[in-house]
Amino acid sequence: MPLAPEYEAMFSALAEEPGPKISDLSPAEGREMYRVMRAVNPELSIGAVEDRQIETEVGSIPIRIYRPSTEGPLPIVMNFHGGGWVIGDLDTADSVCRGLSEAASCIVISVDYRLAPEHVYPAAVDDAYAATCWAAANADELGGSGKLAVTGESAGGNLATVVCQKARDENGPRIDFQLLAYPVVDHDLSRPSYDENGEGYLLEKSTMIWFWDHYCPPERRNEPAACPLLAESLADLPPAVVLTAEFDPLRDEGKAYADALAAAGVPAKLICYDGLVHDFLATAAVFQCSRAAFEEAAAELRQGLA
Repeated sequence: MPLAPEYEAMFSALAEEPGPKISDLSPAEGREMYRVMRAVNPELSIGAVEDRQIETEVGSIPIRIYRPSTEGPLPIVMNFHGGGWVIGDLDTADSVCRGLSEAASCIVISVDYRLAPEHVYPAAVDDAYAATCWAAANADELGGSGKLAVTGESAGGNLATVVCQKARDENGPRIDFQLLAYPVVDHDLSRPSYDENGEGYLLEKSTMIWFWDHYCPPERRNEPAACPLLAESLADLPPAVVLTAEFDPLRDEGKAYADALAAAGVPAKLICYDGLVHDFLATAAVFQCSRAAFEEAAAELRQGLA
């Protein structure tokens, strides 16, 4: 299927006035560029939004709690923002978190985990898992119903998968569902989707190399907490829905993870959206072509927590 017309128009406009690639910037410059990109999304009004600092065994972690207009108790969903473990923050994830909270009638907790290269692997993993344990332990105070899920986009999807594996392996909190949006699950950049979509479709191969080089040293990239697809076993993990996009270099590894989960006996559903590119959930507020995908993702989350 061809690229969706709205994306075609966006890329044509960008081609006329090309800006710098993230891979040519410093982490600080990349973070600022990402904030500007995400700031175009309109702010959806929901029940309540609260910023909080939580104390955990790995230190103090900023979080943002989103409550829908629906009355509780409600399921709790941990959200880990995208950005290659290097860029992104609570504000860049705000639009997606608001939308998911309202559409799926859940309490979303967005985690401002530590970023690389200032804090390399496994700092982000430690923060994501510690925040999830905190939420599970404080579910009653938060207004939780007893159901817990994890979700994330791209590198945030990586953290969501790793949190599920750690919870299983370390007798951690029960996680009922995982919604993984175009997750990074392997450091192998040789899959066909990298050849087909490695340039010109928002996320590029050069950017992924930049992310990996800032986040995790090569000698540790085969560890399951860095590349969850390489885990010795994927059995006994929560049911999963994996979202991928046709024009995304991460498409094939997302499919590989969904297939591996299913082979291990985990209920896993793969949805690949034709015509869309990486990061499509974040454009749902402004692009009609990705709105249906967002609505389907929210419906899958709601169903997974029913």
